[in-house]
Amino acid sequence: MPRPARLNLPDIPQHVTQRGNNRQACFFSDDDYRLYLDLLAASCHKHRCELHAYVLMTNHVHLLLTPRIPEGVSLAVRDLGRDYVRTINKTYSRSGTMWEGRFKSSLVDKEQYCLACYRYIELNPVRADMVRHPGDYPWSSFQHNTLGEPNSIITPHESWLGLGKNNEDRKRAYLSLFDDALDQHKINDIRYGIGKGLPTGNETFKSKIELTLAVKLGNGKPGRPRIIRD
Repeated sequence: MPRPARLNLPDIPQHVTQRGNNRQACFFSDDDYRLYLDLLAASCHKHRCELHAYVLMTNHVHLLLTPRIPEGVSLAVRDLGRDYVRTINKTYSRSGTMWEGRFKSSLVDKEQYCLACYRYIELNPVRADMVRHPGDYPWSSFQHNTLGEPNSIITPHESWLGLGKNNEDRKRAYLSLFDDALDQHKINDIRYGIGKGLPTGNETFKSKIELTLAVKLGNGKPGRPRIIRD
C-alpha cells in the first residue's frame, strides 16, 4: 500500500513528532540534546522554517514549525534526522536507524489551535510525570516563551505575538494560560491530527486545506483512505 501523501503548505504551522525506533532512547547525554538543537537550528535556517515551540523527550521529540516554502518542513526534518543519527552513531559506535519510520506531522489551524499546540508540546514532560512544572524541564521552549530566556532558534508565531503589545505583556499572558488545564477536547484533536496525519482544526480549516491542495481528506479511520487525490 502506498504511503499517504504528506500535507505541506507554506505559511501554515505544522506540528511534527518523531519517535525513537521501538520507543528506545534517542538522547543519551546533555551533549546530545545540544547537538540536536544545533542541527535543528541549521536545518530550519537552510530550508526556511521558523520554529515556535519544541520539547525533546528521552525517546521522542515534538516541534511546532512554520515553513516559508512548500517542502520546508519535510526537508528540514529529513536533514536534521539524518545528520543527528550520523553523529550519534559515530559518537557511540553504534549503527543502524534510530527513528521509527517517517516523522508524523499535522497542519495546525493558527486561529484556534496554535497556542494550544504550543502548550501541548511544552506540557509533555508534565504529562509524562517527569517534572511537576514545565519550567522544570530544561529541553523545551517553555523558558523562552514565558520568561524570555535567550534562545536564538525560536521565532514567535503571530498567535503568540498577538497576546500583547510588547514582549513582557506577551510572556505574562502566555504564562497565564498555564494556570488552567489544557482543554481535553483540544488535546484529543491534537493527538488525532498528528496520529493520522490530518489537519488539526475545525471543518472550515480542513475544507480550506482540501481546496488549496486539491485533495479529499478522509477521517483516518480504517476502511477509508486518508487522502484521495482528485
